[in-house]
This record gives sequence, structure tokens and C-alpha cells, in this order.
Amino acid sequence: MSEPWSIGGVDLHLDLGPGRRRAGLTDALREAVRAGRLAPGTRLPASRTLAADLGLSRGTVTAAYGQLAAEGYLLARPGAGTVVAPRATAARRPVPLERPWRPAVRYDLRPGLPDLSAFPRRDWLASARTALATADHAALGWGDPRGHPDLRAELAGYLGRVRDVRTEPDAVMVCAGFAHGLALVCAVLRDRGVRAIALEDPYLPAYREVAEAAGLRTVPVPVDADGIRVDRLAAADVGAVVVTPAHQFPLGVALAPARRAQLADWARRTGGLLVEDDYDGEYRYDREPLGALQGLAPASTVYVGTASKTLAPGLRLGWLAAPPQLVAPLVRQRRHTDRHTGILEQLTFAELIRSGRYDRHVRRSRITYRRRRDELVAALPTGLPVTGIAAGLHLLVGLPAGVSESAVVNAARRRSLGLEGLSAHYGRSGRRPPQLVIGYGTPPDHAFRPALRALVDLLHEYPGR
Repeated sequence: MSEPWSIGGVDLHLDLGPGRRRAGLTDALREAVRAGRLAPGTRLPASRTLAADLGLSRGTVTAAYGQLAAEGYLLARPGAGTVVAPRATAARRPVPLERPWRPAVRYDLRPGLPDLSAFPRRDWLASARTALATADHAALGWGDPRGHPDLRAELAGYLGRVRDVRTEPDAVMVCAGFAHGLALVCAVLRDRGVRAIALEDPYLPAYREVAEAAGLRTVPVPVDADGIRVDRLAAADVGAVVVTPAHQFPLGVALAPARRAQLADWARRTGGLLVEDDYDGEYRYDREPLGALQGLAPASTVYVGTASKTLAPGLRLGWLAAPPQLVAPLVRQRRHTDRHTGILEQLTFAELIRSGRYDRHVRRSRITYRRRRDELVAALPTGLPVTGIAAGLHLLVGLPAGVSESAVVNAARRRSLGLEGLSAHYGRSGRRPPQLVIGYGTPPDHAFRPALRALVDLLHEYPGR
């Protein structure tokens, strides 16, 4: 017999099994304690109460409690009832990951994160209160796979105003970040007969992993000072290409105007799809903001943006602006996976944009990150080449000839300083000048200068050769 019962209002399922009721209750309680379902210090119901709940005699419950107290699983305290004994549960071993994404360090200058301590908590809370107070009850039900209409409308307006994206709310889909959006696009491409997708080289390794998990072959296409080599792309047998035109990751270059036109022409001529990753387009310092590539070829481009750099990746908020012919296939694909993104986050983000708080936060962040970039560039040892500084949250620092990237990264790790080498981002083999990808957005504000000092001290140990 299986019976659910409650401890202080918390339900616990007990399987008493057939036959001997006392032994069944004792075994079920013992297993619940061992498994941690009854935590140390949990107060058990009085024997009379539990007996009535389970349809047992009070003597059966009292005997079971006595047996477990004798074994050390329970403690019977006069006037305080029966509780689970301390340390009665076995220590739980953490399940090891194949490899941690970002091993903990004291000073973190790896790219990929904004300053999480700068998340606008007050603005987010104020927006959440307004959103919850005004939301229709129906919003909490099963929603449109594209996302809530309010957020899609706000995003369409924001993207047109800030990034020159030409789209309508019906063509916007809210997703859980760039990797999620790319996975949806790759699945649609696969179903439409595409077998290969091009990636800028160097690129973020996650791009390749996502595309290959969807069954697509990846083709690296080299990047130079003007961006992706469109002439090399034309020679590749691919049906789509992922690009970061505003601020190439990780080289930091902007796609030159002539290359933009060539890329748009390639898409129109071949029927290929451009997947534009605008991961940090809001952050620019020494140049005018570049509009999205999507504006040149809206019928051939899926524009992808996220709040991961402007707010925090933990929100899992991203968006696609898709060509009309891909909207229905993306919706069908979304229905087969996670259905839609969390509605409370969507409503809160919509209000954050609508109220102007999001724009103000981005402007404040832009000032902070520009100051950090300037401090970093000024502090670096003389003679080290620095590139990719005009925008974004990272830059590249060249190392002296003969100095190994891995040697510097490993030396930094021994000092609890997180650094990343450029070579990890290349898809093709070959020798390249050693460079570090420095993410100056990652540390909290109070930790930025100590991290900068740790970096400069390390680099001074590798003078030019």
C-alpha cells in the first residue's frame, strides 16, 4: 500500500508495501531519511496523528519510531516530539561535469560575461511589479511559441530604433539566448535540405557544437581586417553562414561596407541564409554605431540578439527577427521543443524597454565599459599590440614573438587569474601570432583594478624577444 502523508504541510510519499505494516513503515521512514527526503531536524507528526493518516494502530507507529530512534535515525525529545537525527543522511556527492564551463578564479578577465554585479535590480523589480499588476490572467497560460505580443512589439520597435532592423512583431520570436536561437534555425535549415553551414574563422566553439548537434556540417571561412572573406564563402558549398558583423568575435573587427554588400549579394544570388549574431551591438566607443546587416537583406537574414551582455545571461532572454518565409517553420520547431520562454521574464523585459529603463541602463553600462577599456589599454606594457578596441566588451593583446599562449594562460591560472588565448577559437590548423582575448566586462567594478594589476604584473614577466 502506498500512502502520501504530510509533515507540517509538506507532502511525503511513503510506500509501505504489502504484508507486515510495522516493518513496512519502519523501512519506508528509514529510506526517506537515508535518501534525504526527510532532512535532519525535520519534525515528524505525533504517533497518534500519523497512525490516523495511514490507518495504522498507534502502537505500530510508536514501535517504528522506537526502532529508528534506536538505530540513530530519529531523536525522541520529551516535550519536543520526534525529529530526524543530525547527520543521519549520507553525504551527497556532487555529480561531476565533463568539464566546468568557467573554473573559478579570483581575477576573471575571460570574455563572455558582462559585470553581473551591475544588473539593474531596482529597475527590474519595478518593471516586474508593473508587469504583474497589469498583465492579463490569460498571459500565464500556454503562450504563443513566438513569445508574448507585448515583448515582440517592444523588441520590434527597439531593434528598428537602435539597430536599424527592419521587422514586424509577427516576425519576432523570443528565445533563450543565441545558442537556443541558432539551434532552432539549424533544425529548420536541416529540415529544408541544407547540409552545411559556414562559420567565421575564428569563432565561438559553441557555434560549431550547436550546428553539428542539429546535423549540419560546419565550414570555417577565414576572417581578415575587413571581416569574413566573402570570396572564400562563395567557393564553399553551404546553405547558410553565421556572422558577427558589428564586432566580430573574437577578433573585434567590423565587417567593411564592401563586404556587407558582397554578403547580401551572396545571399540573394544563392538563396543562402545569413544568421546575424548581434551579441554586443549596443556597446561602441570610438566609432559611429553600425546598423545591423539585416537592414541590407531582410528577406535573407535571421537577426539574433540577446540580453546576455546588456543584462545577464541567466535571464535566458534572446530574440530572432526572421524573414517571413521562416516564421512558420520556426514556430513548428519551437512547438516540438520548449514551447516558449518564461512569461514573467518576458513581461518584465517588455516593461523595462517600454519605461525607458533599459535604454538608461545600456547608456550607463556603455560609459562604465569605455572607462574600463581605456584603463586597460593605458596600463598594458608598452610594445604589445592591442586590437579590437572600438566596441564590445573584449579586446586582443598580442604577445611577444616566441611566447606561448598556453604558457601565459597556465601561468595566469596558477595566480588565480582567468585568461583566454585566441588560438582556442580557430577551426583550422596553422601557426598564428600568439594573442590573448581579454574580457574587461567580466569583473565586478570593485575587482576590475585588482584584476588589471594582476594581468599587468604577469605580462611584465614576458618582455619582447
